[in-house]
Amino acid sequence: MHHSFFFDGNEKRIGWGIQSYESKIEQVREHHNIYLNKVTKEQSKLMALHVGLFWGIGKFIIKNEDRFKVMVDSKSMMNYLTKEEIPIDYFLKTRIHFIDHLINQRKLKIHYELISPEENYVSKSI
Repeated sequence: MHHSFFFDGNEKRIGWGIQSYESKIEQVREHHNIYLNKVTKEQSKLMALHVGLFWGIGKFIIKNEDRFKVMVDSKSMMNYLTKEEIPIDYFLKTRIHFIDHLINQRKLKIHYELISPEENYVSKSI
């Protein structure tokens, strides 16, 4: 696995980073008005993962059938992404559906890895 994908979000912005042995890329975006101060931290994190994956594919950093680690800094988020738990929140459910669809469509091989919040370098930028 040559890429590690980091992501985070809060009420105001989302961010993601893609790290490899050779490089480290990071992006931060302000929420659009419809989401600004209206989403939870978990909702924002999933938005960051979804948008970041889309961005990485669009920039040809993530290619079809790539293998990479998604670094998750929350146990509940890890449970949702690995299907150990199904979120009650409709927004989270639909966002996970979109993420899964993108992963399946591009035939990505994802390994989710639980990390501590301190290890998530993207968090410092948002």
